[in-house]
Amino acid sequence: MRKSILFLNLLAVLSLVVACGPTPTPEVIEVEKEVVVEKEVPVTVEVEKVVEVEKVVEVTAEPVEAPTAEYVRDEALYTTGTAWAPPSDWNPVTNWNYATGVIGLLYETLFLYDPLANEMIPWLAESGEWVDADTYEVKIREGMAWSDGQPITAADVKFTFELGEQFAGVPYSSLWDWLDSIEQVDDYTLQFQFSDPLYHQWSRQLYMVAIVPMHLWEDRTEEEVTAGANENPVGSGAYLYETHGEDRMVWVKNPDWWATELLGLTPAPTRIIDLVNRSNNVSLGMLLQGNIDWSNNFLPGIKDLVTGGYGIEAYYPDPPYMLSANTACLWLNLTKPPMDDPAFRKALAFSIDVSQIVDVVYGGIVQASNPVGLLPSEGWLQYLDEDLVAEYGFSYDSDQARALLADGGYVDTDGDGFVEAPDGSPIELSVIVPFGWTDWMESINVIARSAQAVGINVETEFPDFGGYQDQLYGGTFDMAINNFGSGLSNTPWTYYDWLFRSPIRDQMTNGNFGRYDNQKVFDLVVELDKTPLDDKAAMQEVMSALQEIQLQELPVIPLWYNGAWFQAHTGVWGNYPSAVEGAPKYFPVFWNNYVQFGFLLAITELEPAEAE
Repeated sequence: MRKSILFLNLLAVLSLVVACGPTPTPEVIEVEKEVVVEKEVPVTVEVEKVVEVEKVVEVTAEPVEAPTAEYVRDEALYTTGTAWAPPSDWNPVTNWNYATGVIGLLYETLFLYDPLANEMIPWLAESGEWVDADTYEVKIREGMAWSDGQPITAADVKFTFELGEQFAGVPYSSLWDWLDSIEQVDDYTLQFQFSDPLYHQWSRQLYMVAIVPMHLWEDRTEEEVTAGANENPVGSGAYLYETHGEDRMVWVKNPDWWATELLGLTPAPTRIIDLVNRSNNVSLGMLLQGNIDWSNNFLPGIKDLVTGGYGIEAYYPDPPYMLSANTACLWLNLTKPPMDDPAFRKALAFSIDVSQIVDVVYGGIVQASNPVGLLPSEGWLQYLDEDLVAEYGFSYDSDQARALLADGGYVDTDGDGFVEAPDGSPIELSVIVPFGWTDWMESINVIARSAQAVGINVETEFPDFGGYQDQLYGGTFDMAINNFGSGLSNTPWTYYDWLFRSPIRDQMTNGNFGRYDNQKVFDLVVELDKTPLDDKAAMQEVMSALQEIQLQELPVIPLWYNGAWFQAHTGVWGNYPSAVEGAPKYFPVFWNNYVQFGFLLAITELEPAEAE
């Protein structure tokens, strides 16, 4: 079966034939483990310039076989958007490689976080509170059981967190630098005693650390805990492992899930079948054919899909169609001139026409960032200091960029159209993104043209992902786009910890790629972490201090918000999350480390599609 899409702009069409930009997680935990990111190997497409006019183009979605028809179709939810390789790991402790749904569907956390309402939702925990400045008390729900029938108690929670104390390879082991002990008060009550509580880090762990059954894990070795595949997993969640294959992970509903009795929740699909991505255009074809119900892939031409009668929904019925998931920033290597000059950095920021990225490269499905990069979410945007933005912020203004260059001593002394540095030396810079990430590739083409238009000599380079990673982490790049640690969370501290990660090392694998060295800023990030989340006035004071330095010195330039890509086919299921009045309001993403943001609750409200 073939189906055509009409009137996609030329850039969108080109994006269909290659793998696009990443859907990174918000993880900011450092672990001693090499992370391999797999991307679809793209075909070579040459694009000389961003096309600003729409062209009538017919695109044929790649024909694909329908998913194996061994399941009752109206009882199965087919998903895609996270996995680019066959599932092989069901270990919730090794949180960088597990099959989609291991945390959220199979294993669960003490709390969930709803970013739309900015609320922590008690989950395995019935409640949690700071009983004094150094003690956090958790009460576990009574009446819960593991899928093997054994009861879930406070002992399981205590054991899970103490794995971090026992084994350095556990991602949350650094928690024990400031956590003294865990006292089990009774079968369902724990008290966490902190020596120097870091409130923001702790709040995040409450919905990121998956609880494991002590009776099955207590005899495991360090290698089994930190590197084992955890085959035949036993969890607490709404779904059980059923099977997996080269192209899919199959979850089947847990008939004894505790939340059905205790919370009145029942997931609608009997099975969730998460398909391995072969390419984005294959996913597009399967979505149009109704063989995928819920897609979290980047798919271009959303306006045409949503309004063209294809039975496709996005979160918003109008632009930008998508919620925002993370901030794409232009990182500048501050160890190299002229990027070490704040005046040059500000001129560069004023030179970039972000509207061309938003409207042309992405076709209006992303939003331009504010000048500090805080996501447009309830939990983050409340701390944006509008007065500071008005005083020190930037927006596209090529005349202002030229004036700032001139004022800083950057002039074209040899008449080649490009400015030289104040000492007369030539400026020849490159900006990099991984080859094949076509939305980012076109975005830096815009950045380079914008810079060249005001006299800054910037060229684009597209190394493979390994080369990009080596330059970024090793500090040999000039400029680069990255968003890996800017993802949504319950606290903007995670964003600032990524921007200003310290100490500076030879390899900066988790932020501060530009090597911005400012002890005052580092101290402010720690101060923010030590500020209770309910003390909003104190948080605002620290956040404003950070934003003032950030806007004055511009060590990194936020540009746009990458979308929480979500497209749903309405042929089998309905009542998807949506901004439309009366629809469920959940963050509609089934990426790893995002399931706790609303996907599980969303599938409890899915309904069979209305018969036509």
